[in-house]
Amino acid sequence: MNCSICKSGETHPGTTTVTLTRGEATIVVKNVPADVCDNCGEYYLDDATSAKILSLAEEAIKQNHEVEVIQFAA
Repeated sequence: MNCSICKSGETHPGTTTVTLTRGEATIVVKNVPADVCDNCGEYYLDDATSAKILSLAEEAIKQNHEVEVIQFAA
């Protein structure tokens, strides 16, 4: 797939780190499977992966974590 951001790169399967912020909380999810642009590094997540990340982040927020670093596990 062509990258929607830089328009010149191609995306390939890989992993990335996703950082989410809500209020004072910051959630970092490492080793997330994604399609990553070989030119600019932009990443694209599928629906299932996005849902899993949001679920992990919601759980961290519920536990009142201000900073949470999570390893993604499928």
